[in-house]
Amino acid sequence: MASRSPSTRNSPFATRPLQNRVAPTGDIIATPHRGLFTGNRGIIHDPATKTLLNKRWSSPAWITCLCEFRGWRRPVMARRSWTELFFLDEATAFAAGHRPCFFCRRNDANSFRAAWEKGNGASKVSAKAMDAQLHLERLDHGRKRLHPLPVPLAELPDGAMLQQGEQSFLITKGRSLLWSPAGYARAEQALESAMLLTPPSTLRALSAGYRPALHPTALD
Repeated sequence: MASRSPSTRNSPFATRPLQNRVAPTGDIIATPHRGLFTGNRGIIHDPATKTLLNKRWSSPAWITCLCEFRGWRRPVMARRSWTELFFLDEATAFAAGHRPCFFCRRNDANSFRAAWEKGNGASKVSAKAMDAQLHLERLDHGRKRLHPLPVPLAELPDGAMLQQGEQSFLITKGRSLLWSPAGYARAEQALESAMLLTPPSTLRALSAGYRPALHPTALD
């Protein structure tokens, strides 16, 4: 569903960024930089203070939505509805464990499901079934689950994301790019000990042909 960008005008909270931007690790941070997508994990904020609760999800349906849908933008954290989160791009959302929304992104969601079915050898997969599988793959005792690389680095599909130390990296067109809240930059170090951030079932959907929307800095 559509949402307003992290800071809104004519608001007492407009002078500081809200904690609503999702990193590839799934952590939710505060940054003034904008993202290409919004989304949610259920209700995880207090509308009175526009701050997050202690929990970081209240539903296994972690989705990625359009920032504007049919001319409508949601005011951020303004009511006790789902908590509007933001992502640099779709690869970041996938790495964190989200999937496309079947309401505001129906075509993308259907394309993703088709690629998911092809890559994972399944058929007639429901959104609920994908959510259940993703929930197993994205969390490890409440923390982000990292996975061993299933193939050599050079064979990873575009849109895969990796973690090495404290840094996250995007794989695209055979190269690795360093992630930041502002965008991507050329990676200076070799990814010799990197682990997979993108859930394996999503990675197989990428390998089966789904092409995630990337931030312009990844396309330069």
